[in-house]
Amino acid sequence: MKFEDIDWKNWTAKDRATQVFIVRNAKILMIHRKMGMGVGKISGPGGRIEKGETPIECAVREVQEEICVTPKGIQQLGELRFQFVDGYSLHGYAFLASDCEGVPQETEEADPFWVSVHEIPYEKMWADDHLWMPMMLEGKSFSGRFLFDGDEMLGYQIDSC
Repeated sequence: MKFEDIDWKNWTAKDRATQVFIVRNAKILMIHRKMGMGVGKISGPGGRIEKGETPIECAVREVQEEICVTPKGIQQLGELRFQFVDGYSLHGYAFLASDCEGVPQETEEADPFWVSVHEIPYEKMWADDHLWMPMMLEGKSFSGRFLFDGDEMLGYQIDSC
C-alpha cells in the first residue's frame, strides 16, 4: 500500500478519537501511555469518541479520566486521518488547551508529566507528531493524512487551514 493509492476523498475511519495538549507557562502536559493504542509512547491524553459524543466532549472526558484534570480554554486545531496498512483507520481531532483545573494524577491509563515546549520528546512519540505539533503550538489550524505500517510512517500530507 502506498500513500498515493489511498482515495482520501472517499476515505472513512473505523474509529474516531481525540488528543489534548495543555500548555501553561511554556510547559506542555504530556503522558506516558500505559494502555491502549500507542502504549509505551508519549502523547497527550485522549481516546476514542463514544457514540453520541462530540469530539470536544470526548476530549474533556478523556483528560478527566486519564489524568484527573479538566482542560480549560480548549480548542480544536487539528484534524488527522490515519490509515494503517493492516486495514485499521482512525480519524483524530487534536486539541490545545490554555490551562487545566486540578492537579494531574497518574491513573492505570497514563502517567502525566510537564515538559518545556522547547524540549518535547518527539523521539518517544508517534512519528507524525513532530510534523503537526509545532503548528498546533503556534495556534494554527491544520489537517493531515498519514499512512502507517505499525509504528512506521510511510507517507503523509499536512495542510494549513
